[in-house]
Amino acid sequence: MNAVASRQLGDCPRDATSQARPVLLSAPDIAVDRREDGSFILRSTQVLQPYARCIGDWLQYWAQEDGSRTFLAERRGEGWRRVSYSEALAAVRRIGQAILDLGVAEEAPVVALSENSVNLALLSLGAMHVGRRIAVVSSAYTLVAKDHGKLHTILERLQPGLLYAENATQYGAAISAWKPACPVVFTEAAEGGALRFSTLLDTAPRVEVDAAFAAVGGDTVARILLTSGSTGVPKLVPNTHRMLCANQQMIAQCWPFVDKAHPVVLDWLPWSHTFGANHNFNLVLRNGGTLYIDSGRPAPGAIESTLQGIREVRPTLFFNVPRGYDVLLPYLEADESLARALFGRLDMLFFAAAALPQQCAERLRAVAARVRDVPLFLTTEWGSTETSPVVTSAHFRTMETRNIGVPVPGVELKFAPCQDKYELRVRGPSIFPGYIGDEAKTREAFDEEGFYCMGDAGKLADMADPNAGVIFDGRVSEDFKLTTGTWVSVGTLRIAAVSSMTPYAQDVVVSGHDRAEVGLLIFPTAALRALAGDGEGRLCGKSLGEHPAVRQVLGEILAALCKGAGSSQRPARAVLLSTPPSVEQGEITDKGYINQRAVLTLRADDVERLYSDCSSVIYPL
Repeated sequence: MNAVASRQLGDCPRDATSQARPVLLSAPDIAVDRREDGSFILRSTQVLQPYARCIGDWLQYWAQEDGSRTFLAERRGEGWRRVSYSEALAAVRRIGQAILDLGVAEEAPVVALSENSVNLALLSLGAMHVGRRIAVVSSAYTLVAKDHGKLHTILERLQPGLLYAENATQYGAAISAWKPACPVVFTEAAEGGALRFSTLLDTAPRVEVDAAFAAVGGDTVARILLTSGSTGVPKLVPNTHRMLCANQQMIAQCWPFVDKAHPVVLDWLPWSHTFGANHNFNLVLRNGGTLYIDSGRPAPGAIESTLQGIREVRPTLFFNVPRGYDVLLPYLEADESLARALFGRLDMLFFAAAALPQQCAERLRAVAARVRDVPLFLTTEWGSTETSPVVTSAHFRTMETRNIGVPVPGVELKFAPCQDKYELRVRGPSIFPGYIGDEAKTREAFDEEGFYCMGDAGKLADMADPNAGVIFDGRVSEDFKLTTGTWVSVGTLRIAAVSSMTPYAQDVVVSGHDRAEVGLLIFPTAALRALAGDGEGRLCGKSLGEHPAVRQVLGEILAALCKGAGSSQRPARAVLLSTPPSVEQGEITDKGYINQRAVLTLRADDVERLYSDCSSVIYPL
């Protein structure tokens, strides 16, 4: 454990009844550098401690230290397929040798199209072990997309040295249509010239593997992640071993309790995103934990697998996005045994990718309090794909879900004046060097001092105390002016609206640019559809908005939001949207936020309906 200043939450040790143990946190100590131009910089006074050379060093350490411990597990029938640390290292060396034998070049990524699995984890580690890079492309581009045009565009950008997917039956057609020139590997149903994953595992490691592993350095690219945040061509973000290893050390210095604590994690978050891959997967590996791969999703018909996993695994750390907690909460509130399985020995409940509605946080704390004596440590961090990912950490107790914490050790956080807000910019060893093959976007991404411009806005929770944390203040580019000249803070209003509309709104989009008043476009939940008797989700947004029960509930919520609010924070009208936000069309950013601009552009007809006299427009009562 790192020798850093710390404080302890709770005083109940974990015992035979598996109650939560004390949570040891590092006490924030933040310095402020204020400048004449109105900007200021926050940095931790803690010195960043030494960190690993590469991802593979963690795997080698735990294979030698505690090789029989389960590292990875996935559902197999009624039980779990388990792989220990020593078994994982042996498989990784064999896969690494196979990758070398297939002639995969250093700059040509191993590209995976399928969802999280033990085999994908081993393939990813195998590629990184021998200095190759892994790029996981969201399965939505293959399984959900109406056509494979965007997938093929992505593959053209990546130019893979090897293509992998779990099942040829699901992914084979999309891959074949692209006519790959590289080797193709499937775990199941491989046909024609495709290789079986078992072939990689049957390769005997030779001296080349050890030589390649020894050559891996901090600047070696470990992962390529895709990010666009718009409907444009995705940008390619390189994540080096230095970035990823430094970031995990930063996290460990904020959370001393997790340092070599063997965390037990049940997680569904996809490895095509930095939250699931760089944060959660690496956190488990760095600290010798066990990762149970959750085949469930926070959606009706898919959440059941997660519920079963919670009962069996009883995690010590739990990660999710706000939408995931919104779906999970009714089950936890109705079933004490399920709540005890989740909260009984939990060290930390974590949310990220978007703001958690305050009401949701209060419900989580309330259900946890029923089944444990130690207060629940509910927390978040903030960052992006380009920052590998953590920039700030709320490693202190706070009741405000918009508080994203303070800069982690080794990172500088600059607040640059922008309109009537502060844009957040960041510099440190965990920040990416620039986009692959896009010098223009790289130049735009950094300011004259080398700070990466996040595009997010923030403000101090307490101007007199930087240790109190930073309040997330929306996206700078999302804000707009009404025709009255009044600026609308989209982030502030969106958070307030989503929180007030729980459990009826999955998310909202704020409209009003060059209009006289603010309006909301609402993505409805199953709970809202139930008010209209639409259990099967067949009603379009217009029909749903005309239902009396829906209009009554949302009208009352809008009235409460408008009460006492100025014109910039007063939603004067709302409409319901027919379909969920589309990942394929860029309506959800790489951070998991709703892309306000993309939704407003792609759903221009709904915006026109919002400002019409249509009978489906909902007004404050």
